[in-house]
Amino acid sequence: MNNTRLFKKSLLAVTITAATFASSQAVAAGFQLNAQSATGLGRAFAGDAVIADNASVMARNPAAMALFDKMELSLGFESITSQIEVKDVSYAGGAIPVADTDDVGDTSIAPNIHLIVPVNDKFAWGVNAYTNFGTKTEFSSDYVASEYGGLTEVMSMNLGLAGSYRLNDQWSFGAGLDLIYGQGTMKRSTGSGMEAATGGSVPAGTSLLNVDKADGWAVGFNLGTVFELDENNRFGLAYHYSPEFTAEDDKGQEITLPLPDIFEFSGFHKIEDTKFAVHYSVQWIGWNAFDQIEFRNLDLPTSPVGGLDGSYDKPYQWQDGWHYAIGGTYYLNNDWTLRAGYMYDTSAQDQLTSISVPDSDRQWFSAGFTYNIDTASNVDFGFTYLLGDDVSVYEDSAGVPLQATTRADAILVGLQYSRSF
Repeated sequence: MNNTRLFKKSLLAVTITAATFASSQAVAAGFQLNAQSATGLGRAFAGDAVIADNASVMARNPAAMALFDKMELSLGFESITSQIEVKDVSYAGGAIPVADTDDVGDTSIAPNIHLIVPVNDKFAWGVNAYTNFGTKTEFSSDYVASEYGGLTEVMSMNLGLAGSYRLNDQWSFGAGLDLIYGQGTMKRSTGSGMEAATGGSVPAGTSLLNVDKADGWAVGFNLGTVFELDENNRFGLAYHYSPEFTAEDDKGQEITLPLPDIFEFSGFHKIEDTKFAVHYSVQWIGWNAFDQIEFRNLDLPTSPVGGLDGSYDKPYQWQDGWHYAIGGTYYLNNDWTLRAGYMYDTSAQDQLTSISVPDSDRQWFSAGFTYNIDTASNVDFGFTYLLGDDVSVYEDSAGVPLQATTRADAILVGLQYSRSF
């Protein structure tokens, strides 16, 4: 009896941990997708903290608002289609067969809107709203190793207010507040494989986690500066502070996790007497802060666990991540601007991995364009194919181990309308 309870307790701990890693994607994500502009998407966000070709730049660097002399509005959306594959699965030492699956991902829509209002030649302010992340990962209800998969549906919205100040012809500074709303649904239950492996002591369909539309609010801030060497060359530096985030559902279940701070350096250089510009970014994401996940007031009566007090802390050390992006823009004529970019994006996960949150180093291949409707308005289109690596995964729920190979790719498409007033 004691061995059975120990098995069940360990099983719950592992599956809750996997589920919560997925919830972290709602607000920043190891599998990080940028969704603040179609313009940036078309160049793999290379130079996005300083290019300032429309109002969406305020999401990356509030100081760049000082580069505008007219009121600017940008609004649009991104479509994010994740393509997740789990293959070559060995469950319970290979004793129980598990079929490959490639239909775990889904499509999400991430809207955005940004408004910059110059007050005079020194001050500007702006407001914006955009989605940091939105995705859905769902394994079929009859998946043999269901306790490792399940349902994860998450989204977040960032509401921002920022201001900028131009010190002189070269230096500008900015700061802003971020009000972050997040919502997530996470469900895990045992599969037929667990029932077979335990001789029926843990039946298939036993609920392990059932967090339905947990939501919450948190406050962060951002700082930035822009240095203009001349009209064709400038640099931007930005810092985003991300708070600890707590989400709660209507049953009183809480999940608390720390979020990473972000530093970004960008450069933009238009080659003199040509129609071409090159731009680049280096971004650091402080995922090392993701040291522990805290659970409080879990809905224990629905779980196969007894004797717990509703509190559970799970250490989990992620590693800091980096983005390296480079891109080019070609100003074809007064109507058309063409752009392309490449990003190399490093994984946040380190030693521990999961099939419910497949993560790896990624490559971004991006292209896009701007069409100028008239001198005051334009439409942007951006496309990115995000290519992940095959990753060997090992998870173990108290003697019922799972080994697999995961791969997570994605297709991102963005459309945006911008206008100056």
